Amino acid sequence: MAHLSLTLACWTYDRTRALMDGSVKPEGISLRLESAQQVGMIMERMVRDRAYDVAELGFTYYLRTLELSGAPFIAIPVFPNRIFRHAAIFVNPSSGIRHPKDLAGRKVGELHRYGHDAGIWSKGILQDDYAVPPRSMSHFVGPMEPTADHADWAPFRPPPDVRIQPLRPGQGLDAMLAAGEIDALFTAWLPPSFIKGSPNVVRLFPDYEDVERDWYRRTRVFPIMHTIVIRRDLYEANRWIARALMQAFEAAKAHALAQYRFAETFFGAPFMVPWLPSLIEKNRDLMGRDPWAYGVEPNRTALETYLRYHASQGLSTRTWTLEELFAPECLS
Repeated sequence: MAHLSLTLACWTYDRTRALMDGSVKPEGISLRLESAQQVGMIMERMVRDRAYDVAELGFTYYLRTLELSGAPFIAIPVFPNRIFRHAAIFVNPSSGIRHPKDLAGRKVGELHRYGHDAGIWSKGILQDDYAVPPRSMSHFVGPMEPTADHADWAPFRPPPDVRIQPLRPGQGLDAMLAAGEIDALFTAWLPPSFIKGSPNVVRLFPDYEDVERDWYRRTRVFPIMHTIVIRRDLYEANRWIARALMQAFEAAKAHALAQYRFAETFFGAPFMVPWLPSLIEKNRDLMGRDPWAYGVEPNRTALETYLRYHASQGLSTRTWTLEELFAPECLS
């Protein structure tokens, strides 16, 4: 029997590399694989053009598509991108922001749009731990650096009680933060001014690793940014592919974990990271042997926290259960 031929687009992470290089193959499926310089390029093509059969997609974008007519995608509980986000909040020190509570009433930038995944987590944490509600800030949304056109490929109707100001063509969040035109920035990647060492762009939490580790100890949440979605028409015609793809992603992740355990045996020699075994041991003590677990149950707290943040920030028009979000073949 011929294998079903599918296109899969996702970033090449250590946990997906074995799938992308063909070391792992999903049962019954022949994959044509694509990646991109930036993962957002994959998301844009999937949302705007339905360009792939299977693709990595930001969780907020997936939730938005569920509210479209026909809900074009269904997800499997595979989470290729997870990042703690205290480190993703930057401020201009001349603004006088020294503590998280100082963000209330300020002008904050948000990369590309109100409600990208990094911003959702950052703002949710600020509200939970520091009593800074998102609605207390004015949001300036747009690109990091100036572009001639930055039309939004994932538009939505913003909540009426949130102050949102799209950037004009020619404006960029990085320069605005460095110049003090905005006070802070929620971002999914480092601002160029920060990389260049500008004294005008610093982290709100300079000791972010300690803060993030403490937050994990208290919440047991490893923030989820992205999931994997399948075109719903394809899934409905071949429902078995959801489980086959999830098992393949699991196998690829197992390859990556085995490589790190092998590296430990040789004191980290395969990787250019000094003291890598020490970091692995510290993470294992805090997060267990597989901090990157897939599936719904190991991630229920993280997923429910995200859905709560999404709704409280005015991004959801209804309350979702986890069982509604993922292919039922992958729930057990």
